[in-house]
Formats: sequence, structure tokens, C-alpha cells
Amino acid sequence: MNEYEVHVVDAHIHIDGYKQAAVAELEASLNHPYLDYVIAVSMNLASCHHTEQWANRYPGKVLPAYGFHPEQALPSADEQEGLLAWLELYKESMIAIGEVGLPYYMREESQKRGDSFDRYPYIELLELFVQRAAAWDLPIVLHAVYDDAPIVVDLLERYSVRRAHFHWFKGDGKTISRMADNGYFISFTPDIHYEDEIRALARQYPVEQVMTETDGPWPFEGTYTGRHTMPIMAYDVAIEWAALQGMDILEASRLLRANAQRCYGV
Repeated sequence: MNEYEVHVVDAHIHIDGYKQAAVAELEASLNHPYLDYVIAVSMNLASCHHTEQWANRYPGKVLPAYGFHPEQALPSADEQEGLLAWLELYKESMIAIGEVGLPYYMREESQKRGDSFDRYPYIELLELFVQRAAAWDLPIVLHAVYDDAPIVVDLLERYSVRRAHFHWFKGDGKTISRMADNGYFISFTPDIHYEDEIRALARQYPVEQVMTETDGPWPFEGTYTGRHTMPIMAYDVAIEWAALQGMDILEASRLLRANAQRCYGV
């Protein structure tokens, strides 16, 4: 087998989040012969601008998604209006709406401090994104884990959104079954090599609804300790997922890329 036949997709990366010291390595990874393309998600309106710049530099290789990451303070009314106007302007050229979702980790930290946390305004904001994904027939990239996930699934079902991508997902068995039955996609990061919870999910979730991702520049442990997270690490994810499935890597890489194609229409 020619190893160059094994190609991968990084279905979730924060390409605008890399510090200058890592940019040259990032650019080399983007040009790697194994890497077909990346789905570059955004954090907020400023992030959308930066993601667009990367997409313009790497057409067909960096595919932009625009949204508002929930693990931060809510946008002001003006910021929200500006972001929604951006989505309207770029709805024909963006690959998806994302990253959007609910603030599980921020809420958890707030509750540990003994502070109150109102999740409802985040649900209201998420609904605006879900409505647009439905109206524009776009995939939606979701940050929704544990007890936030059923709320998000409820919203997706309410608006009949089918192309939903839950990245780096963690949740209960009932929600996992709902997601699988609805045809939603999930993706795995390099922690598939060492996280038991993730490895168990990788064995369980339907193989036709799985993708590879890195969530770069998020750092990983194990053999990745001290290394910059790069898009080509999706290759490592594909290899480990194939091993967990007892699948040939060439067959696995073709399936994983086909799944990404069905999710994102690439």
C-alpha cells in the first residue's frame, strides 16, 4: 500500500488560536501530503475575521466556520448583532456555523466557587445559531457535553437540523443513543490514545458518523506532551480509531473522509 493513499481530515481546529512561534509549523502541517483539509471554527466576531484570512490564504484547504464559543462571557447586544450580520454576509461561503454550544466548563467552575450561573441566555443565543443552520441548510459545529448535550439535542430536533457535529463529545448513554439515531456526527482527538472514556465511545459510536479532529492548538498528553498540536495529528487519530475497530487503516481513512464529506458537503 502506498502510504500517501492514507489521507485525513482535521474536522475541528481553532486555526486562529496559534501563537506566532507555532505558525511556521502549522503552515507546514497544512501543506502535508496526507492532509486533505481542515474545518476551521471561530470563537467570536474577531476570530471570524482571522479565520476568514486563513481561509483566503489556503482556499480549499482551510474551510471556515463562523460562530461564538460558549465558554466565555456572552456577547454584548452590539457584538451579537455584528456576529449575526457576519453570518448573513458569509452564509454562502462558510462551510458551517460553529463553534457554538453551551458553557459546561465555565458553569461548573462558577458553581464550584459557589456562584450562581444562568444558562438560559446561552440557550437563547444557541437557538439563534440553530435556527440559521436550519434555514440555510448548513452543518452546525457543537460544544455540548454531559448534561448540556440533551438540551442541544432538543434544539436540533425542534428545528430538524440533521448535519450536526458534536466535537470531542462526552455524555451519557441515553444522549449518545439519541445522537446516533438522529445521524449526528462526532469526532475524536489525539486523546483517543489514552482516555478510557473516549476509547469506549470510539468503540460504540456508529462508524459512518465518526470523524477525526485535533481541536488545535489545544495540547495533549501522553506521547504528545510538550508538542504543538498540528492538523496532521488527525492521522494518528485515524490510525488509533482503525485499531479500535479492527479495521485496515486505508479502509478506515476512506470511511472517515467519506463521513466528513457527508457532514460538510465537501
